[in-house]
Amino acid sequence: MEKILGRIHSVESFGSADGPGIRYIVFLQGCNMRCKYCHNPDTWKFEGGQLLPAQEVLQKAIRYKAYWKNNGGITVSGGEALLQIDFVLELFKLAKEKGISTCLDTSGSAFTRQGSFYAKFEELMKVTDVFLLDIKHIDDEKHRNLTGRTNENILDMAKCLSEHGKKIWIRHVLVPQITDDDEYLKQLRAFIDTLKTVERVEVLPYHTLGVFKWENLNIPYELKDIEPPTTERIENAKKILGAI
Repeated sequence: MEKILGRIHSVESFGSADGPGIRYIVFLQGCNMRCKYCHNPDTWKFEGGQLLPAQEVLQKAIRYKAYWKNNGGITVSGGEALLQIDFVLELFKLAKEKGISTCLDTSGSAFTRQGSFYAKFEELMKVTDVFLLDIKHIDDEKHRNLTGRTNENILDMAKCLSEHGKKIWIRHVLVPQITDDDEYLKQLRAFIDTLKTVERVEVLPYHTLGVFKWENLNIPYELKDIEPPTTERIENAKKILGAI
């Protein structure tokens, strides 16, 4: 049987912002979204990165197990992790065999209830403890303009996770002039309220720390004139969304 390899962009040994506790974070290479504020455009291409089997990635992660305490573990992020669902599924199965907490950070852009993907996704749900779901924009037209893709299958993934009783953390990047709009925030809150398994909502303030990567890749950065949101607007968004 052919060994499944993951295309790894990078890892973070002591992540504290991507799931419960201290986590070993595996960033996968390749993304099908083109978010205008992306701080990792170097993960977009499907080439590059390091090809590694799941067992080797797990062995490297386990070196840090002593730091995970009761609620830490492994998070797989991207790029878009679901574009390498075979690798993620194998890695998480191996992790669960060793009692390790698993977390998937995803935009949901690869999700579909059709064909072989959904069969694999059903298996993935069984071995994933927490799903971190980034909802970029609640309005589909605005979402297309911001990311290049529809949000319909992303919202459907949120519904699917809720239907299957899977823990969800919703994440929303607050971008002045784009997502920082009370009406859209209220629409997003109304959608979140339809889900039964949302444990946490996080507002992630827009920042410009990744702009230099766009410059290095010679990609025009459209949001260069947008400043990060004010503390007042961040607190407003948290209040509307019921965020921490």
